[in-house]
Amino acid sequence: MNDIALLDATAQAELVRNKQVKPIELLEAAIERIERINLQINAVVTPMYDIARKTAEGPLPDGPFAGVPFLMKDLGAGYAGVRQTQGSEFLKDFVSPFDSTLTSRYKRAGLVIAGKTNTPEFGLVPTTEPQLFGPTRNPWAPEHSVGGSSGGSAAAVAAGIVPMAHANDGGGSIRIPASCCGLFGIKPTRARVPLGPLLGDMMGGLVCEHAVTRSVRDGAAAVRRRGGRRPRQVANRVPDADCNRHAAS
Repeated sequence: MNDIALLDATAQAELVRNKQVKPIELLEAAIERIERINLQINAVVTPMYDIARKTAEGPLPDGPFAGVPFLMKDLGAGYAGVRQTQGSEFLKDFVSPFDSTLTSRYKRAGLVIAGKTNTPEFGLVPTTEPQLFGPTRNPWAPEHSVGGSSGGSAAAVAAGIVPMAHANDGGGSIRIPASCCGLFGIKPTRARVPLGPLLGDMMGGLVCEHAVTRSVRDGAAAVRRRGGRRPRQVANRVPDADCNRHAAS
């Protein structure tokens, strides 16, 4: 499993498809790494182990990353029933009432989401040192910055916890942490990856959703599989059927 942890997400998914490894085995190995490494780097702030185990043990969609462990940044895309603090004391008890469009696409891609990662308050600065959770440390050099605002995701991928993790970018929040942590990270074209269901765009299209990855091919596949148009949210209605179901419950 230590050798497998060094593979990118595309390679790990191939092992799952070929039945050389089970999704639950990949997940348990990732959880073990979180428990062992996170004390030093403070990248994961909200574990989702029970949810992830249920996902890994159940039938998974036949997606490009089926069975691959994954982490989501605690800012932007929400996950139904899981807290979403956005790095702020003000939102420390807020729980997302439904899945964002991007989260639904992560699930359809077969990713097994094991937790949420650290971010500065509301993603406003290029370092990851929120008062709520404390600073994230760079796994290459703990005294150095991981950048921001997707610093928790970048640290987790660089440390080998997961092969890729959710990130977003307005003024460098994917690109800066990727640079600091030796990863691949680009800011996608405006509106390439949806912000729905509540937002059509943010800051005139400045903010984009994507990921930090260990390989270029993972980054390309992530955009290709999670991108695509999504109708803009109108007034307070949530047009996505899945989101309506979550909101109603």
